[in-house]
Amino acid sequence: MNEELPQPSRTLAPARVDAYLEHIGAARPTLPDAEALRELQLRHLTTVPFENLSIHLGQDIVLEEGKLVDKIVTDCRGGFCYELNGAFASLLRALGFRVTLLQARVFGDGGHLGVPYDHVALRVETDDGTGPWLADVGFGDHALHPLQLDVRTEQDDPCGRFRFREAPQGDLDLLRDGSRQFRLDLRPRVLADFRAGAWYHRTSPDSHFTRSLICSRRTEDGRVTLRDHTLITTVRGVRHEEELGDDTEVLAAYRDHFGIVLTQPPTRRVPLTG
Repeated sequence: MNEELPQPSRTLAPARVDAYLEHIGAARPTLPDAEALRELQLRHLTTVPFENLSIHLGQDIVLEEGKLVDKIVTDCRGGFCYELNGAFASLLRALGFRVTLLQARVFGDGGHLGVPYDHVALRVETDDGTGPWLADVGFGDHALHPLQLDVRTEQDDPCGRFRFREAPQGDLDLLRDGSRQFRLDLRPRVLADFRAGAWYHRTSPDSHFTRSLICSRRTEDGRVTLRDHTLITTVRGVRHEEELGDDTEVLAAYRDHFGIVLTQPPTRRVPLTG
């Protein structure tokens, strides 16, 4: 890919980088190589939840790197793709990785593509000559490890078999176990490009983020998810659901499973149509 945008300046101060690394339980890598990227992505996925609580708590979502990092590190929150991958990109750049934001459209029911700037993913180049890599900590239940962007054969991951397939206009479709996940546009973007997509997902009645209330995190042996008042735990492929009773139990679940301390539980707010 010859078309490149200037890399943003490394805005994270060393103390903020250290705080971010401490938050996700990762050591500062000695080199920005593939092994370090793999470890950072795994640590992020098992520590920082994928969640859309701000939408239902009436909180603003600001796509600025400093504010996104503060939400994760200072407020001990998570977010959806724009927030999680936006903050992760800032951390990676501060550690010496070369990062490009890419826009993607997610395949929905019936194979229909979502809106432009539906999702943001990261193209990451490392110093060891491997890659380029697709890193993604903002797609919920997804690949645990970065995927090699230039490889067209299947790539094994603990979460399935992934493969990139050529798509129209130079795009790439990412498949998981044969099912299309999203269509990736390889042209470089900047964080501000995703404001319209983020606005759509937090305001439109057609967005699955306004129609659902979710908080989810990868665990060492599975996944834990809170959907409204339903706590779902998956351990080595065995799924268990528990209906939580009152607000006290819901608040305790957010605290104990995700490290999120709230004074009141979020209430699903579906925008009015028309």
